[in-house]
Amino acid sequence: MQIREASDVDFDAIWPIFHEIASAGETYAYDRDITKSEAFKLWIKYPQKTFVFDDDGEILGTYYIVKNHSGPGDHVCNCGYMVSSKARGRGLAASMCKHSQEIAKELGYKAMQFNFVASSNEGAVRLWEKLGFEAVGRLPDAFCHPDQGFVDALVMYKRLKT
Repeated sequence: MQIREASDVDFDAIWPIFHEIASAGETYAYDRDITKSEAFKLWIKYPQKTFVFDDDGEILGTYYIVKNHSGPGDHVCNCGYMVSSKARGRGLAASMCKHSQEIAKELGYKAMQFNFVASSNEGAVRLWEKLGFEAVGRLPDAFCHPDQGFVDALVMYKRLKT
């Protein structure tokens, strides 16, 4: 198992993971009917870097890293993580988050911010807190969960130690 930088051709293996998560509408504020080409732009082309969790040629997870803002805010990055449903509960998200923090430091970032974490995504909130992130903001009823209705979205932040 390894975490490696993704290439454009990896997106064919990323797409089923992305599609499964986006179409569920439970964790990401993406259109539930997002097209493969729109997803490719969001996950591969727009970010500064994208990585995959590769298990002997099978991609089980993925994350991207991108500058959160330009100019005076360009020292803070943002990341998004997705894990295949068949690989959840095996620590992949934690491994990718730890990896992303190391990459962020290598790229010169001083902090990492998650802009929009659905409060209903309790597993992710617990994991991010365990990894040192804190909720620094709460956006009331900002996320429309398909089953729970409107739930808060959290802004989570961590300074990166160099």
